[in-house]
Amino acid sequence: MGWKICVTYTGSLHHRLMKRILVTGATGFIGRYVVNHLLQRKCNVVVAVRDTEQAKTVFGNADIELVPFNMKTVDPDKNYYEYFQSPDTIIHLAWEGLPNYKSSFHVEENLPRHIRFLGNLIRNGLKDMVVTGTCLEYGMLEGELFEEMRVEPVVPYAIAKHQLHDALIQMEQQFNVQVKWLRLFYMWGEGQAAGSLIPQLNQAIQDQCESFPMSGGKQVRDFLPVEKMAEYIADFAMAENIGGCFNCCSGEPVTVKQFVETYLKSKGSNIKLALGVYPYPDYEPMSFWGSTKKLKTIIHSNESDRTV
Repeated sequence: MGWKICVTYTGSLHHRLMKRILVTGATGFIGRYVVNHLLQRKCNVVVAVRDTEQAKTVFGNADIELVPFNMKTVDPDKNYYEYFQSPDTIIHLAWEGLPNYKSSFHVEENLPRHIRFLGNLIRNGLKDMVVTGTCLEYGMLEGELFEEMRVEPVVPYAIAKHQLHDALIQMEQQFNVQVKWLRLFYMWGEGQAAGSLIPQLNQAIQDQCESFPMSGGKQVRDFLPVEKMAEYIADFAMAENIGGCFNCCSGEPVTVKQFVETYLKSKGSNIKLALGVYPYPDYEPMSFWGSTKKLKTIIHSNESDRTV
């Protein structure tokens, strides 16, 4: 089947397998993978898009609904729950201005926009949502990070995400909506922004470079393939009667140097690492990774919903 622009949703007796799920940020790096997982699970997928034609180039002939929407022009008097034809849940991936984590734009402009939009959906009837946060909410905490820890974000991007989470918690209590807040750790894969680590490595391999300049590589991180991250997000969208904050990660600490060496080996590359060329980021601790204890309780309970 082809494109359906703002079609009427008639519902299904098999509600659990035919959830109507609204996705924002669907044309981004992780969004297209999330949409694919939802389609595999026979969901009715609705995608909020700024540019319909550009979205068609991303999704091809996928059986999804494209609905025009611009986060910058949210109308507080408009019923967006009705506009998107009463979705069962939303997967809210949209967030502008990345990867400039230090810009005040995130707090001054992004935060109020997203509160207005999600608050509008909640006040008008939405009862379930999956919203992506960031591991940077933990600030400078070291070691294994648990969801129950007190977070102290240090960059505007993470501060804005944390404040959005706080606002949603207040609405959750007032409007009886289930909020699933996912703190995403480091994902990688095809389609990632050109300035990210893996695309830069791929370019160096393609250019047959003798060396690859990077940081000292001693920092410990938590990496997860984007396909697996998207699968987890889809799991949360399908999960019913749960809420709370969850790490979305591998739970496996690895140094950046080890991660790069393993990737280069998988590609059969002999590029030498030029360590220490770039400084370590000043907004991240040297060593941190996520606990998967809470994550596994949701993933295991939803394995039967996945298409093999």
